[in-house]
Amino acid sequence: MANETLSKGYEPADVEERWLEYWKTHQSFTPDAAKAATHVKDNYSIVIPPPNVTGALHMGHALNLTLQDIMCRYMRQRGKTVLWVPGTDHAGIATQNVVERKLLAEGKKREDLGREEFINRVWEWKEDYGGRILNQIRRMGASVDWSRERFTMDEGLTKAVREVFVSLYEQGLVYRGKYIINWCTRCHTALADDEVEYAPAKSTLYHLRYPLEDGSGSVTVATVRPETMLGDTAVAVHPEDERYQSMIGKYVILPLVGRRIPIIADAYVDREFGTGCLKITPAHDMNDWELGRKYGLEAIGVIDDKGCMNDNAPEAYRGMSAVDCRTLIAQDLRACGALTAEEPYENKVNQCYRCKTTIEPFVSEQWFVSVKPLAEKARLAVEDGRTTIWPAQWNKTYFNWLDNIRDWCISRQLWWGHRIPVWTCRDCGEIIVAREDPTSCKCGSTALSQDEDVLDTWFSSALWPFSTMGWPEQTNELKAFYPTSLLVTGFDILFFWVARMMMMGLQFMDEVPFKDVYIHALVRDEHGKKMSKSTGNVIDPLEMIDKYGCDSLRFTLTSFAAMGRDIKLSEARIEGYRHFINKIWNAARFALMHVDGNEPEFDPKVMTALHHKWILHRLEMLKNEHAAQIEGYRFNEAAQGLYGFVWREFCDWYLELIKPELYGDDPAAKAAARSCLKHVLSEIMVIAHPVIPFVTQEIWSSIPSLDAESLAVRPYPKARPECEDEASVRDMEFLQGVIVAVRNIRSELGVAPGVALTVMVRAGGEDQRFLKAHETEIAALARVGTLIVGADIAPPRGCASAVVRGCELFVPLEGVVDFVAELARLDKELGKISKELDFVTKKLGNESFVSKAPEEVVAKEKAKAEGFAEKKATLEQLRARMQEFVG
Repeated sequence: MANETLSKGYEPADVEERWLEYWKTHQSFTPDAAKAATHVKDNYSIVIPPPNVTGALHMGHALNLTLQDIMCRYMRQRGKTVLWVPGTDHAGIATQNVVERKLLAEGKKREDLGREEFINRVWEWKEDYGGRILNQIRRMGASVDWSRERFTMDEGLTKAVREVFVSLYEQGLVYRGKYIINWCTRCHTALADDEVEYAPAKSTLYHLRYPLEDGSGSVTVATVRPETMLGDTAVAVHPEDERYQSMIGKYVILPLVGRRIPIIADAYVDREFGTGCLKITPAHDMNDWELGRKYGLEAIGVIDDKGCMNDNAPEAYRGMSAVDCRTLIAQDLRACGALTAEEPYENKVNQCYRCKTTIEPFVSEQWFVSVKPLAEKARLAVEDGRTTIWPAQWNKTYFNWLDNIRDWCISRQLWWGHRIPVWTCRDCGEIIVAREDPTSCKCGSTALSQDEDVLDTWFSSALWPFSTMGWPEQTNELKAFYPTSLLVTGFDILFFWVARMMMMGLQFMDEVPFKDVYIHALVRDEHGKKMSKSTGNVIDPLEMIDKYGCDSLRFTLTSFAAMGRDIKLSEARIEGYRHFINKIWNAARFALMHVDGNEPEFDPKVMTALHHKWILHRLEMLKNEHAAQIEGYRFNEAAQGLYGFVWREFCDWYLELIKPELYGDDPAAKAAARSCLKHVLSEIMVIAHPVIPFVTQEIWSSIPSLDAESLAVRPYPKARPECEDEASVRDMEFLQGVIVAVRNIRSELGVAPGVALTVMVRAGGEDQRFLKAHETEIAALARVGTLIVGADIAPPRGCASAVVRGCELFVPLEGVVDFVAELARLDKELGKISKELDFVTKKLGNESFVSKAPEEVVAKEKAKAEGFAEKKATLEQLRARMQEFVG
């Protein structure tokens, strides 16, 4: 696939498709696990956070994939045997919802098909659509091992899930029981605590009066959910609240129901909230459930699994939605005098993380994992450093969640997912928990019914680091690549996934699942707002790849991936970094005009010219700094270091400095320049490859006499201490200072580029010898016609001047600049810009305009004013400078 020449412009679409196909065909990223198992210390592994099969690539995915790929490609360069496992998650609720919506369009429900046929439909959907996200991952250039692609419901993972469930059951860590859970009345399933989202809401706080049974008075409770009062079984007050001391132990009569309920005392009650009295409804509030268990209160559920009032409610309310019932209850309480006050109240409501339906706390029989003992191990593993979380600020959040963890509800009332491996004998009632489907009960009956529920999606995902490597079988992959080296993920699934993988890995592998966890930040829009379809500020990564190329997107994301800091992304920034990719391409095209494979083998000893010694020293510094930055997860620094070296040092300076040699008549100088150029260009390609793999691979394959096909597994450039030369940096800074000083004078005074200037430098000793030795470079890069260097230089009148490292530099301007004409031109331009600035300033000073105009219009006018003011200041500075020369 070697290319002899590079096209005039870089066309990423063709390049990307060719190399993606090449890497796949040649299995460039498929390690030999058996061989790797004999050299465990030389291995590196990552398991991809499995995206949902329902998903589409978004910028969070793009960032996540880019950072993982950088690490994998870099570690291959460092001689590691790398395994990066790809895969997808079956995403129980999300996938079932998608297929149910598809059925609804056909006028059907899942119940019309039955469980088996519905599951077949989901599998068909998965086969048709599930590969889309994987193809999008491929478009990002992810160097995963496609031969080891996994799915959370494939045969091997199903075996692992059963083994874990049965083992935890046998250890007494999985149990079934009645408990209050988060219930989605839309999805008709239980949700774990961390699958619940919180949204602000405007509610009404109702004050309800409960009369004391003995007729001596009443207590008033405050609630936003008066419909749940029908299930109240107590009223609680704080034991130290003097207002209610005499009432503790007495009973009140529940309005509308007539039930007699006790007044209890507990320090949980907030004396400052509402009236200081709390209605206790164990069946419909998580905290009330715990108080009910503590005091032996009955849990009376009055709302069913559809969010409607059930038969435990008075007949007048049965069958109504809880929301409608709230209105009627308030009306009835108002009528009987039990509703004493109503006030606006802002609170937060719990929502399903999938469909955003308000969660209903609901008591039902579910399967749970007793996680306290697992959480203790997961906490200790981070405390003692077996797993390191980057950045460390997330440690506190991780510890806090584990310290306050509740038992994990793992059963879901869905059809799509890992069905719970529990059977009940219909004849004797025996419960069978088994790794393989049983055919009969020990009583001899074959009448067995499997539990209808499936396991929480996160249950199978929690096993991902070892189940994807073949566990419970003892495979070479497990021996070679577990524990994995790194997990790259977002903070939003620190609890959903990261903590649970830690628990399961330690429980079943006796080792942490990963040594490092890198928590990347959010990708926001250019104004720092969260991207969302409703806001219309989403940037589609695939559109950006089609428009600007994958490398441009990857480099942009990497450049802004500062640890612990959100990324503000705009299309303009991606377009800007496309210029960088094009800069590399054009630099390579120039280099390949002079490199044909016949240049001498690189030898630092013959690189005696200053610019060769300088670029080679800077290249060594880049290699050291870049490696440290990648290994320390300082991705933005790594990208910015590459950018600075390639654009400013290699392109802007080195390529310009070697042109006289490349086009000159000195064969030895030309040979050294060609050899050094090829060496620097090829090492840049290797260093930059993990960040921008496509353009670097394409250029590499065009450099004559290199191993054209192997950049993806090319070793990181070896250190060359003999190329380090600090003195060359100091000398180059002096040379650059002189050239830049002349360029600045030319630019400030508007001297045309084609005008060859005379430059006089007052310098003696070593500085004088240095400048005379480098007259050719100064003349070429600063467009100097005559360079005069001496210790006793007497500059003529009308010179522009500068000081560089103590040496005075003069540029005679007589005959070069018509100062009178320039002053007239500047006065005219200043008059015009002043008028424009005055107009915009008056507009912004108009209070009516500022208050009534759209925000974006005002912002645009302010930006105009700033631009005009900045331009005016620049022109005034230039005019003052010109005036000096007129006298």
